[in-house]
Formats: sequence, structure tokens, C-alpha cells
Amino acid sequence: MLSACVGFSLANAAQADEGPIKVGILHSLSGTMAISESTLKDTMLMLIKKQNEKGGLLGRKLEPVVVDPASNWPLFAEKARELLAQDKVDVIFGNWTSVSRKSVLPVVEELNGLLFYPVQYEGEESSENVFYTGAAPNQQAIPAVDYLMNDVGVERWVLAGTDYVYPRTTNKILAAYLKSHGVADEDVMVNYTPFGHSNWQSIVSDIKSFGSAGKKTAVVSTINGDANVPFYRELANQGIDAEDIPVVAFSVGEQELSGIDTAPLVGHLAAWNYFMSVDSDTNYDFIDEWIAYTGKEDAVTNDPMEAHYIGFNMWMEAALKAGSVEVDAVKDAIIGVSVPNLTGGYATMMPNHHITKPVLIGEIQDNGQFSVVWQTPSTVAGDAWSDYLEGSKDLISDWRKPMECGNYNVVTHSCGAQQNVATQ
Repeated sequence: MLSACVGFSLANAAQADEGPIKVGILHSLSGTMAISESTLKDTMLMLIKKQNEKGGLLGRKLEPVVVDPASNWPLFAEKARELLAQDKVDVIFGNWTSVSRKSVLPVVEELNGLLFYPVQYEGEESSENVFYTGAAPNQQAIPAVDYLMNDVGVERWVLAGTDYVYPRTTNKILAAYLKSHGVADEDVMVNYTPFGHSNWQSIVSDIKSFGSAGKKTAVVSTINGDANVPFYRELANQGIDAEDIPVVAFSVGEQELSGIDTAPLVGHLAAWNYFMSVDSDTNYDFIDEWIAYTGKEDAVTNDPMEAHYIGFNMWMEAALKAGSVEVDAVKDAIIGVSVPNLTGGYATMMPNHHITKPVLIGEIQDNGQFSVVWQTPSTVAGDAWSDYLEGSKDLISDWRKPMECGNYNVVTHSCGAQQNVATQ
């Protein structure tokens, strides 16, 4: 027993001699996405601080390395390269938009980095170097449409999004899904606006007109960033409430609502995998830690924060399991790792580098919080490839040995080149 203890102590000493474990934080702290991403930077700093107070990881302190890609998509790639090649970080937690993730993707693959991506996205991608802790379409978009169709009776659909890859690909999937359920083309309206769009008067007027055809109409919103503030204000200005045309948002959470007078928006919806209002001891503890860290009694938590909480704990658990933060060792060890989520259950990393998540539909309250009106009975495993798109429905992803393939075709029994069904 003594020799084992001595050996363990020597191993810890050797780990400590290696210096700190560097954790890259790649989030926009300025520009149009700062409204959403700055909070995620602070979340990571809180998690790192808490872990260091516990003694760090593998006998070493964690050192955050923060950069600001400033909502500039090419700059994300430059900053990722800086983190990996110059700062020599062991892992990166970051990105929000899919266009920023796709900018970073070739860099982390080239330099064999690890990226934990915490935001809902469009799927149609699987990388050996990326762990997708946000929702895939089957963990957010599809269940939200099912809820509107089956529980609300929606027959006409406005697919409104910011003009980049996530909304366009998600809406491509949703359009195919709606068509498979008998929805006619004339009952689907699609609209895209640029990042930071502020003049919503004519678009909201068109939505109002589209919803006056005698069929129950809903807006499925993939609008991102600070454009949400004037969008919701214009809905209220034109008297569109949730009884008339409900909006279900995929990128609006507690953080975004903190900048809006939510009273006129009561009843509109969001689909996420976590809400601050969730009743669980783990969630209450997390909220208390966040309020204490920020020093703000009115500080709010949101879904991407939970995704970072899950991803950070999964990364640490895999490092402990591997006895190392070396990239290939962590990649091998992390599949199958389960850690608590904030809703009272557990999240598990699947072989396709996506995790299991519950799906929740929340209704906006006048205090800026969400009341959960619907949720899945259990967690849902994320799909890398959509069942509703040609070129994707026959693909699976499995990064375990011996397959180690992100796009294995179950019909041809072959691992092909990376598919590209997304539209920029």
C-alpha cells in the first residue's frame, strides 16, 4: 500500500512539474454576438476557478487563455490557431455561430486540437476533433415543430432566420420534415436577414399578413444575436401576441430576454435543453454559484451555459480516466462518459461526439424566465446527420475504433468524404 501511495505521489509530482493545463476560451466579447457569448466566457472562468479551488486537474492548475474573435468569422480561425500553435492550449471551449465553428474546424483538425462547442446547431457535420454539447436538430428543432403541430395545431409556418449556415440548414431540414407531414409549399414562408438586422417593420408586417389566411400560424425563429431585440419589439409594436402567431425560438434564452421588456411577449416560446427555471438541486446550486461569481442578484443562466458545464466536466472526467490531457488520450476516453446535467439527470457522450439531452419547450413569462410547458420523457441522443435530407439519411458517425468514421454510409458500407449539404 505504501509503495502504491508513493507511486501516486510521484505521478502527481511529475504532472505538477509539467506546469498548468491551459484551457482556451474562444468567445466573442465584442460585436453582434457579444450579447450571447460574453456570458459563456464568464461561465468558463467560473468553472475553472472552482476546479482550481479543488486542487486543479491531475495535480495541475488550470490556466484560462481568453481571446476575443470579435464576432468576425475569419478571425475565429486566426484566434484558434493562436491558441493551439502559440499558447499551446490543451483544449478549447468556444464558438456560438455555426459559421464561426466552420471557420475553426479545419484549424483544430489540422493541429489536432479539441473543441467543445456549446450551442445548438444544424447537424450535417461530424469531426473527430469536435465535441458537440449543444443540441442537434433532432434535439431541438424537430421536437419543437412536433409540439407546435400536435399540441398547438399549427398548419402554416414562418421559418425566420439570420442569413448563415445554421438557420439555412436547419430550415432545409424543417422544410423537408414538414413536407413529409403533408404541409404544402404555400403554407411555408422562409425569410433571412443579416446579422445585427434592426429594421423589422416590413418583415413583421409580412408575417402578420401570412398568418391571416385562416390557418393557425407559427414562427420558427433561428434569428441569432442582438437582432432578436428589435424583432421582438416589432412583434409587440404590431400587436402580434402568442395567441395569434406564437414564436418558438432556438437562439433566445434568458440572457437575450434580459435586454427586452418581456411583458408583451408572454406566451411566446423557446425550445432548449435547459431553462433556469428547472426544478433540480443541481440547478439551484449552479445558479447560486453563478450569482456569487458575478456578484449580481439578477444574473441569469441559460442553455449554452449548461452545455459548457457539461462539456467541461466531461473533458475533466475523460482526462482523469486517461490519466492525461493529451488530445488523443482524451478523445479515446471520453466516449461513454456520463456527467450530471442541470435538469436533474445525466448527459452521456455518444460515439458520434454528440451527447444525450432532454428537450424542453418553455413559455416566456413577464419576469424574463420560462415556464416549461412540454418536455421529452427521457433524454434524446443527438444525430450528426439528418434523417430527412438526401445525402445524409443513410449516414452515421462513430469515432470508436475500428470504425473511426464521421460519415459511414450504412447502404454502401463505406466511409466517404465529408458531406456538404449545408447552404452558406
